[in-house]
Amino acid sequence: MPDTQPRRNDRVGGGEDGVPETTAQRRARRAQFLRDLMEARALRDRVQPRRARAARMRQQMRMRTFRW
Repeated sequence: MPDTQPRRNDRVGGGEDGVPETTAQRRARRAQFLRDLMEARALRDRVQPRRARAARMRQQMRMRTFRW
């Protein structure tokens, strides 16, 4: 069975040349990841509205009881 998990050197920004990724490349990759994450959360909220509402309520309670 072939290895489906990428090895550490097979990273998107690393490249085959062994050239380390630049800060700009890392930031762009992170920004894309965060956009995808927000899209996935929005989709989950639309698909499971009751669970999303409960999560919002829990977050509000956390913020209400948080002390600076």
